[in-house]
Amino acid sequence: MLSEKNSRRKPSVRTTVSIPRDNYSELEVMAEQQKVSVAWVVRRAVDEYLQRRGPLLQQQK
Repeated sequence: MLSEKNSRRKPSVRTTVSIPRDNYSELEVMAEQQKVSVAWVVRRAVDEYLQRRGPLLQQQK
């Protein structure tokens, strides 16, 4: 049985990205402080970036 939290999740895909080691170290610290996974921090950062930035490619009129 899915929990209520899991049932609200959007379908997702798995991806691999390479980032500088020092950035990853900062993500690890943030994750540890918040008691979440690095993946959670990255997903949250992407969500916030997309909400703030809007579409990356906008059609020109």
